Amino acid sequence: MSDKPSVLFVCVHNAGRSQMAAAFLTHIAGDRIEVRSAGSAPADSVNPAVVEAMAEVGIDITAETPKILTPEAVQSSDVCITMGCGDVCPVFPGKRYLDWPLEDPADQTVESIRPIRDAIEHHVRTLLDELPVPAEPAPHG
Repeated sequence: MSDKPSVLFVCVHNAGRSQMAAAFLTHIAGDRIEVRSAGSAPADSVNPAVVEAMAEVGIDITAETPKILTPEAVQSSDVCITMGCGDVCPVFPGKRYLDWPLEDPADQTVESIRPIRDAIEHHVRTLLDELPVPAEPAPHG
C-alpha cells in the first residue's frame, strides 16, 4: 500500500483536459503522487492540438493514450477530479470529488486551447498545495 496520494482526472474522451491535468501533475510532483486519467467514452487518440499546446510548455504527451474509466480506477484514487463528464463517474464513499468546469478542447485550435491549458495548470498547482504530498528530497551536493 502506498503512502502517496493518488489522483484520478476524468473527462469524457480522455483526449484533452484530463490528459493535460495528469501531465501537469506528473510534471510538477514527479513520483510523489500517483496520477491517473480516464474517460467515460475514450477517444481513439489524444487531441493533436492538445499535444502541441503541452509541448509549448515543455511537456511531451505524445505517448499517452485515452483510457476507459473503471470503478476500480475511482476506488483506488484518493481524489477524483471530473471535467465535464457529468454524472458518469462512479461515486464511492470516503473519496474526495472535485469538478473543474473547463471548456472542452475538442475541435479547437492550439490558440483556443492555450487558456484552457493555463487554467488546468493553475487548478493543478492549487490542488498540489492541498494534498498531503511527501516532501521533495533535498538536492545532493
